[in-house]
Amino acid sequence: MAEDNLCIALNQVGKFVDTPDGKLDILNNISLDVKYQEAVVIKGASGSGKTTLLGLMAGLDQASSGDVFLFGENLARRNEEQRASVRAGRVGFVFQSFHLVQGANALQNVMLPLELSGIDNAPQLAIESLRQVGLEKKVNTLVEHLSGGEQQRVAIARAFAIKPQVLFADEPTGNLDAGTGRQIADLMFHLRDQSGTTLVLVTHESELLERGDRQILIESGRLL
Repeated sequence: MAEDNLCIALNQVGKFVDTPDGKLDILNNISLDVKYQEAVVIKGASGSGKTTLLGLMAGLDQASSGDVFLFGENLARRNEEQRASVRAGRVGFVFQSFHLVQGANALQNVMLPLELSGIDNAPQLAIESLRQVGLEKKVNTLVEHLSGGEQQRVAIARAFAIKPQVLFADEPTGNLDAGTGRQIADLMFHLRDQSGTTLVLVTHESELLERGDRQILIESGRLL
């Protein structure tokens, strides 16, 4: 069982895939706890397993072995639909490639998770969230007409709009230039500090390591 003060708890988690050459281990014997309102930064080189680890913690993927607890629920014993139910209205995501709905404006993108959660005042909450990231003048702009930094701001506004208990961010500055990346990192941690959201950030950029409450290094599927 996970402790009450833990948002996420992994116990001897492994992940492997079958290949023509046999079993390929991606993660080996990972045990890790994340407390509520903690900001954890996971660093590793490409291929180290950090994105797979994030996916298991968020319930986007299922472990091959071990237990993964999110909000005290063991995701290892739940199917995809049940894992989605655990996340619903409580988990936000920010990805390197933004994952915005093309052909929709900034406001519509931020409203989407609010509407899916059945929140009545979705437009007002979405506008406020865009204001927090400095895009109140771009609410009606199609996302494909925004710069890369602005698109990531929309993604952050969308993630924080539901007031998530935990936010998972996978290389959120990876597609941005250094200056814009620093601005996005500042914004994300500022909103995290305001809301008390648990933050789990995956990156290969050394600069971001200093921003979290705790740093975790992963190499070849193992924590160092």
